[in-house]
Amino acid sequence: MADEELEAIRRQRMAELQAKHGDPSNDQQGQQEAKQRETEMRNSILAQVLDQSARARLSNLALVKPDKAKAVENYLIQMARFGQLGGKITETGLIEILEKVSQQTEKKTTVKFNRRRVMDSDEEDDD
Repeated sequence: MADEELEAIRRQRMAELQAKHGDPSNDQQGQQEAKQRETEMRNSILAQVLDQSARARLSNLALVKPDKAKAVENYLIQMARFGQLGGKITETGLIEILEKVSQQTEKKTTVKFNRRRVMDSDEEDDD
């Protein structure tokens, strides 16, 4: 009887290994499920942290600038995990956080003019 149990365990383990390594569609499905669980976890944390109006503003921002919305979400989730939030964030609080993130990620561009002095008409060599 022990041989039958051992053989059943071996078959089960072999099926698990084949499913894990041999079937790429199963691996993709596992990745999709993990991504879906992560998305659900993020949404539940944000629902606990933000009130209704702030949540609506963040979703509107995600439509226009998904990178900035993702950065704000990460910032809020990090603050929630470390216990730095004292209650739900209102829309005005979210606007302040958005301004902070915008200042941190602001890109400054500079323009530099390099003038060539080949045919400069201001030279006084034209006597």
